[in-house]
Amino acid sequence: MTGFLQNTFNGLVSGAFLALLALGLAVIFGMLRVVNFAHGTVYMLGAFGAYLLLDSAGLPFWWALLIVPVVLGIGGMVLERAFIHRLTRLDPLYNFLLTFGLALILQDLVKWRYGVQSTPYATPAGLDGTLDLGLFDFPAYRVFVLGFALAACVAVWLVLARTRVGVVVRAATERPDLTRALGIDVGRWITPVFGFGVALAGLAGVLAAPMRAVNPLMGSDLIIVVFAVVVIGGLGSVFGSVAAAFAIGLVQAWGEAYASNWPIVAQITVFVVMAAVLLWRPTGLFGREEMAA
Repeated sequence: MTGFLQNTFNGLVSGAFLALLALGLAVIFGMLRVVNFAHGTVYMLGAFGAYLLLDSAGLPFWWALLIVPVVLGIGGMVLERAFIHRLTRLDPLYNFLLTFGLALILQDLVKWRYGVQSTPYATPAGLDGTLDLGLFDFPAYRVFVLGFALAACVAVWLVLARTRVGVVVRAATERPDLTRALGIDVGRWITPVFGFGVALAGLAGVLAAPMRAVNPLMGSDLIIVVFAVVVIGGLGSVFGSVAAAFAIGLVQAWGEAYASNWPIVAQITVFVVMAAVLLWRPTGLFGREEMAA
């Protein structure tokens, strides 16, 4: 029983990273209809940003947690206005290819400057021990990551559900055509929403730095899983993306623990689940038909 609970907790922690990434990706796709393939690269840049602030400026993790997402969010807004905005009237494939190309360029620039070797990042002071959770001890930093990610998701939900700005953004994300028909200027929200989605990916990268070795390829594999999570939850569905992220985190953790003799099982589980969901419900668990179209 103790082992099952530990594996479950590990799955929730993994799901926390997926939730932050999927939340940003779902909001961006919902409002812009842009599949941002550079999302994984932003995650990597968030981790590298935390490392560079510590190595070059001596700023600890807590400063990086504030500074890096803001900087990357501003960079995302500049990117949207300079490039993505110009292609929104064309086939969505153009922006997909644009973000894919940007991901390759940024990844190669980081590899050229810092190499491909992994760089460790120290666990923040005060979170380097373990916590007694009753039946077992668990790394304090992982408990912090789970709590912080849940708090961030709840805060985003409160903003989207309980504020006028949030209602407009949520409506423009889930029903953009109807929102425009009601006379709301959806275009004015596109740039800040894109920056917000990018900032969430950067935030996930900062949180990942003390847990996973910082390297230029850390986001390339993860982004495929995040896309699968968003599809399972439902394209453009904010709640669905978060719920699917935690569910997939649990499924992967249980697969790695109880099918360790067949590692391929844990690797393909998310895609098997995605195929099953799409066969049963092509729009995803919480998606709308117009989103799938």
